[in-house]
Amino acid sequence: MKSFLKYLIIWISQNLAIPFWVVGHIHLSINVYEDIHEILASLGMNIVVFIGFLVDYREQTKKK
Repeated sequence: MKSFLKYLIIWISQNLAIPFWVVGHIHLSINVYEDIHEILASLGMNIVVFIGFLVDYREQTKKK
């Protein structure tokens, strides 16, 4: 189960990073964040992408 969650986080970070950031930046430019749920959702998506990036980076550096 642990390896599946690790794989899932890496997959999400690699495949959804650009859509998360594009949607987030467009949303930021046209909308004022007044709702704490929007702020937390945006922050959460970016944290998942960042964690996946770090995990994948560590795996790639171990292989070398």
